[in-house]
Amino acid sequence: MEQGKLNSIADVEGVTVGHVTLEDDLSETEVIRTGVTAILPHAGNWFEEKVPAASFVLNGFGKTVGLVQVDELGLLESPIMLTNTFSVAAVLQGTMNWMLCENPAIGDSTSSLNLVVGECNDSYLNSMRRMAVTPLHAEQAIDNAQKQFEQGAVGAGKGMICYGVKGGIGSSSRIARIEDQAFTVGVLALTNFGRKEDLAIANWKTDAPAPDKPDGSVIIVVATDAPVDSRQLKRLAKRAAIGLGRTGTSISNGSGDIIIAFSNARRISHQTSEAFYSSEILRDDHPLMNELFQATVEATEEAIYQSLFHAETTTGRLGRVVEKGLFN
Repeated sequence: MEQGKLNSIADVEGVTVGHVTLEDDLSETEVIRTGVTAILPHAGNWFEEKVPAASFVLNGFGKTVGLVQVDELGLLESPIMLTNTFSVAAVLQGTMNWMLCENPAIGDSTSSLNLVVGECNDSYLNSMRRMAVTPLHAEQAIDNAQKQFEQGAVGAGKGMICYGVKGGIGSSSRIARIEDQAFTVGVLALTNFGRKEDLAIANWKTDAPAPDKPDGSVIIVVATDAPVDSRQLKRLAKRAAIGLGRTGTSISNGSGDIIIAFSNARRISHQTSEAFYSSEILRDDHPLMNELFQATVEATEEAIYQSLFHAETTTGRLGRVVEKGLFN
């Protein structure tokens, strides 16, 4: 299918992405190779203007925050934040600080706030026990968000490993068209999973052994400007699992494979006294729905490959080195 202009999640109008990348050598054996990535759903106030959202857990070996309420109410009211496993609490705190500063009413004259944070384990390369990520880094990642952003070994992806080579952040987009209708599906993936021998496109230039590490994880974020509701977004999220499977993984026992989907086609106001609201929603049986499914599959598959293509060889703790994937 046709790619968006940037071939990234930011092809969905209003979506931006920000990173903070941390890299420091503490000693001969201990190093920092980690960071934070923020996905902003639109350019407005996310708490005051919520968007439909859903999640799909393909394999639940993960430590995400906020998905229970997303699935219960079908709404997203914050950025989607990504980091390493031991830094979820710090990123949650920093995102909370940022949101409370922007919204003085939260927790005072109005309701509390649901934040969404996802993680992958980067402890093979990163001295994760040092918990180098601070709340300030989460705030900075939000402030750094823009339409054109780096991919590969950056932000939350700095220390990640995918299919035995360097992984990280990857993104892609597709345009779904039917007659005069055109909508964008964009995907961002944080990749930290898979055995080297399973990669579907592997035609390796080198026989370097893969790192001996536990099963990894992947967080996939699907964004669209199509007018779909939370139930339909869960259907899109399930199709992202097909794109993930196309890359070769069989979803390991210890892998956290979690997909979060949202649409910014409409915004739902927090401040309203109306009992009802109405909006146009795409019919499930319209041919455009199948196009959105296909767009999600293709953009997810390519986003994972882009995380490999953009990544660079990275040194880590205990003298470990994870090479950039070299393909014939």
